Amino acid sequence: MKNIILVGFMGTGKTVVAQELARRLKREYVSLDELIEEREKRPITKIFAESGENYFRDVESQVVKEISDRENLVIDAGGGVVIREENVKNLKKNGVLICLKASPEVIFKRTKNYTHRPLLNVTQPLERIKELLKIREPYYACADYFIDTSEVSISEVVEKILEIVKNK
Repeated sequence: MKNIILVGFMGTGKTVVAQELARRLKREYVSLDELIEEREKRPITKIFAESGENYFRDVESQVVKEISDRENLVIDAGGGVVIREENVKNLKKNGVLICLKASPEVIFKRTKNYTHRPLLNVTQPLERIKELLKIREPYYACADYFIDTSEVSISEVVEKILEIVKNK
């Protein structure tokens, strides 16, 4: 069975949707961010602060390459995984990419109380969200399917994904 990989900006629901989807499909749930933190033995905020984003992206690419060889997973991919074309190629060789989207305002509302979001630890996070979404939009376009999570429940998103994979 092909992997189901959820991509999209932070705050679009990747983690909660992937966990519920894995439960419903009786598949293993994998968080790329958790795998990176385990490998590095430090949280992502610390990786960014101590080693920088490029270092983080290098480790992320290694983890993607390794996990892409496995099957029957539901993968919660980090928000920036699609920035590198090699990651997209690796993920797609054995999986279907589903991009979760939400409006900048919804993303801000969902992420404003989280201090573990290194890219949003700025003075104007809503403006930063809009800026990052604009930059990443062409990268997210590589996904096979898109679901807007702005005004739907987790279970509704899971149902939409189940419809997609049933027809694959």
